[in-house]
Amino acid sequence: MTDAPNKLWGTDFTCVLTRVEFADVSFVIDLFSRRILSCASSSTYDTEFVEQAVQMASWQRRTKEKFHMRPVLGIIHRSNPGTAYSSQKYTQKLADEGLVPSIGTIGDAYDIASAETVKGLFKNEVIAKDSPFRTGPLVTESDVSEVAADWVHWYNYERFHSTLRHRTPAEFEEHYYDEMSG
Repeated sequence: MTDAPNKLWGTDFTCVLTRVEFADVSFVIDLFSRRILSCASSSTYDTEFVEQAVQMASWQRRTKEKFHMRPVLGIIHRSNPGTAYSSQKYTQKLADEGLVPSIGTIGDAYDIASAETVKGLFKNEVIAKDSPFRTGPLVTESDVSEVAADWVHWYNYERFHSTLRHRTPAEFEEHYYDEMSG
């Protein structure tokens, strides 16, 4: 993966069928800690919701870091070669945010395996009918967005990962910054 936060991000989205519509959910993940930096959803398939996810991830990293104002310039932003990620508009959004696009090859999920894993966990832990994050049926995109936000918070701050030495993504990054400053 990578040896520090804010060097390599991965992104992907998944589609969820609600009772009324489809909801697409996009995730941006820091591949150092597997921390989900942002999550955006939409009931229409277009580039806006994936652009929104990138913009939110950049904002979060610039304003919410422990040591504030961590630069996001030059971060490699890895995605699949789908139309949402290869559009001119999306490429411009990456440039505007100071990110360097890295698009994988067609049919090669290894390029964004961590993002694929997050999508799978989201479907199994949130979308499944017996999910503790759901209080009822997912009727609209708004319902999906709400449970996704709850899950992302839990994933980042409460879910332990064996690959992170049994820490949460937030704890893993905190430990990294503590080591770097002390």
